[in-house]
Amino acid sequence: MQQRLEELRLARKVLHEGGGAGRIARQHDAGALTARERISELVDRDSFVERYGFARHRCSEFGMGDKPMPADGVVTGSARVDGRIVHVASQDFTVGGGALGEVHGDKIVEIMKTSMRTGSPFIFINDSGGARIQEGIDSLSAYGRVFYHNTLLSGVVPQISLICGPCAGGAAYSPAMTDFVIQTRRAQMFITGPQVIRQVTRENVTAEQLGGPEAHMHYAGNIHFVADDDRHAISICRTLLQYLPCNNVEDPPRVANPEPAERVEALNTLLPDDPRRTYDMHRMIHLLMDYGDFLEVQAGFAGSIIVGFGRINGRTVGTVASNPAAKAGALDIDSSDKAARFVRFCNAFNIPILTLVDTPGYFPGVKQEYGGIIRHGAKLLFSYSAATVPKITIVVRKAFGGAYVAMASKDLGADAVAAWPTAEIAVMGAEGAAEIIFRREIAEADDKAARRGELVDLYRRTFASPFVAAGRRMVDDIIEPAETRRFIAHALSVLATKRELRPDKKHGLIPL
Repeated sequence: MQQRLEELRLARKVLHEGGGAGRIARQHDAGALTARERISELVDRDSFVERYGFARHRCSEFGMGDKPMPADGVVTGSARVDGRIVHVASQDFTVGGGALGEVHGDKIVEIMKTSMRTGSPFIFINDSGGARIQEGIDSLSAYGRVFYHNTLLSGVVPQISLICGPCAGGAAYSPAMTDFVIQTRRAQMFITGPQVIRQVTRENVTAEQLGGPEAHMHYAGNIHFVADDDRHAISICRTLLQYLPCNNVEDPPRVANPEPAERVEALNTLLPDDPRRTYDMHRMIHLLMDYGDFLEVQAGFAGSIIVGFGRINGRTVGTVASNPAAKAGALDIDSSDKAARFVRFCNAFNIPILTLVDTPGYFPGVKQEYGGIIRHGAKLLFSYSAATVPKITIVVRKAFGGAYVAMASKDLGADAVAAWPTAEIAVMGAEGAAEIIFRREIAEADDKAARRGELVDLYRRTFASPFVAAGRRMVDDIIEPAETRRFIAHALSVLATKRELRPDKKHGLIPL
């Protein structure tokens, strides 16, 4: 027995050393943690239990037969984060560049299956050179199994990807199929690298310009958080998990001692007197959330809409808010996609949706129309209409045209809708409407500017007042801004047991 124990201890030591001291040192010199160090940073102390550590590939071609591959280049297992079970796969770049082969992929898939069976989040830490070329099509087949199980887990348990190193080729598709992607500043992710692009299209681009976090956040919208380094990425992951349920049949965790939902006097003076001037919607959100805590998602993408997680009276809420500081809060292609995806995530995981509305409509332009604003804008309509979680809407200022409808209006199934006294709910802004309706009267007036002003005021009083919308039951109440937190907290409490049945079907066909 003693001899066998020594053999086991030695084998486990080799396993934990990964690619060896030299490669670990190079990983550290590059400003990165190793696969096991990342797991240790992520999970509660001494809670990680590894599975399939001694799994070994069966490839014998191209010198692979005798090549040592501890853990086959990926560390997999289960642990706890803040006391709750999670399942983790962490690719080890020190072992064969973290390249994915048949067994490597199957280890990830087995952990994903466990995640689905136990109803626990799956976290995938990516640091890989891509497919293990020596294994040929077996590597491609393994990727296919990973993608398939990403789809099975979707909407069942939260899936979070951390991009902590290279993530190229087919490897990038698995993160794209997960719910949230966190990319560090040293990491790069792309389907085809700079060299291939240069050969095929003659375009010159660096790996950072092509696949760095700024490219994915600001232009492509492929990622949700940018992290300074591995530890920062792990910190974001832990914070994100605090807002989420473990699976789709649980409610999000509720804080035991929340901040009381009292009046917030600062909201009464937040808006400028001039309705055409902008203000900071982020400040409004922070004033509404418990202790001012708000985790913004995709902060650098599609700035005219803000999405993220916070709590009100201890309950997690997913917030979708117009941002007048960007494009006056108008909805465009990217902001529609961003909001629609977030709404669908919240609905899948029982997270109530708070919508703060101040939008002049859909953003106009030939580029938007040619880019498909109709179908992209329809995604937001579809997502809100399909959502059965509690939906609470606050109309802060402008709510015009189709964008009013799209931003969780009563007619899309909002459960509780309140308007501030500053709310203007109409087909379009008073200025534009007056120009159309009263075009002849303005043209015939001696003092056109004065007459135009009178008619703009008339339209605003007639249609743009929140009292008109309240009279039509398009809003439930007109409230003081200072009472907004109380209104939301009460609605969340009342709607906590909401049940809504929908027609039996496989799934709806969201516009793509």
